[in-house]
Amino acid sequence: MCLASSTTSAGASGPSWVLVVAAVLVSGLLLAGPALRRHYPVAWWLLLGFPVAAFRVMQTWRPLMAGCGLAVSRRPALTVVSGLVGNGAPPPQPRVPRRGLIRPTSGGFVLLVRLLPGQVPEDVVKAAPAMAESWQVHAVRVTSWKPGVVRIVASASDPLAALRTPKQRGPGHLLRVAVGVLETGAAWVVDLRGVPHWLIVGATRSGKSTLINALVAGLAPQHIALVGIDCKGGMELSLYEPRLSALATNREQAVRLLAALVNLTLDRMSVCRAARVRNVWGLPEKARPVPVVVIVDEIAELFLVASRSEKDEAQAAGTALIRLAQLGAALGVFLVVAGQRVGSDLGPGVTALRAQLGGRVCHRVADPGTAEMALGDLNPDALKAAQAITPEQAGTAVLASGDGWERARSHLITEAEAEAVATEYAHLTPVLSELHVEAP
Repeated sequence: MCLASSTTSAGASGPSWVLVVAAVLVSGLLLAGPALRRHYPVAWWLLLGFPVAAFRVMQTWRPLMAGCGLAVSRRPALTVVSGLVGNGAPPPQPRVPRRGLIRPTSGGFVLLVRLLPGQVPEDVVKAAPAMAESWQVHAVRVTSWKPGVVRIVASASDPLAALRTPKQRGPGHLLRVAVGVLETGAAWVVDLRGVPHWLIVGATRSGKSTLINALVAGLAPQHIALVGIDCKGGMELSLYEPRLSALATNREQAVRLLAALVNLTLDRMSVCRAARVRNVWGLPEKARPVPVVVIVDEIAELFLVASRSEKDEAQAAGTALIRLAQLGAALGVFLVVAGQRVGSDLGPGVTALRAQLGGRVCHRVADPGTAEMALGDLNPDALKAAQAITPEQAGTAVLASGDGWERARSHLITEAEAEAVATEYAHLTPVLSELHVEAP
């Protein structure tokens, strides 16, 4: 009897100790929560924030779906009413879209939802603001995952609210640069091998120049050639001149430089044809020509005309840019075209060029036509998001490609830092003699 009593006592004390330890741990986490959130936000989210958010999702899922009109009755209305009148039985629970496993991310969570018959992703997109309010998160994005299934991504806080600086500097992957952070908290990566040509638009003090600074700072340590075209007298791109293989500061120089770049791509085409490969990446590494990234700042300066001679120059510049965009990706020449204003009023050449620039970045712009030119042909939702950017959100942009769109913010790279990086890596600047065109 004594032995049994002793065993029972020990067994009873076991769970109590577990509860005490658990209570101490929870209390410690709650007390340390503010400091943990301030210094280790990802750890705070995974330990405290995510469990609470996941509990809210599970508790509110069915009433939220019903309130947003996404629930479907299991029986016709008359059958339900007759059942209530006949025997007082409660009506059956309505069917709601089936929720999958809630998985944490570094700053939010993600889940897949299977739609009911007759529902489309747009029905769930309309419910996104209500989801964010019920789950007490910053934002909810709904995208189509596959037929009949949508993907819900929730951001606990706004990762674009604070300016950030890059954590590391170095060559990294060729033609691949982390230039900022996405709204989801993931890194914003510009991969020129994946999307070879980009259009960047933004009004004064919107963050366009900061993004170009971040891009140049990331490309400078790589074994590539950087070429600048800045028809505003080189006011912007001259900062990077030590790292530039060529720089045009007016339209006359730009036309000659662009013509030289077209000839360079044609020469590379001949090399690839002789080697029986489809692009420069099929050549042996030692025989592969250096990649060239052409940065064009203030594209409107190339297309604005005031006389017949200027019209001919503008047409020549536009034709050369379009040819580079068509041929460049396979031949190691990539375009980054930027401007405060890019509209169809600049001429058909701008519209034709825009069609070749698969990557788009739109900061706050001063006129709706520029936003339409940048995003209107890709995604109407991206266009609305870009038009909602306020002057207080400098650096925030909407980026889009054929794969979808995201809100993002570039790293804070000042002009002085970009100039210092260009000077630091000036020794890596390739000498491309074919680009040094003498004035006529």
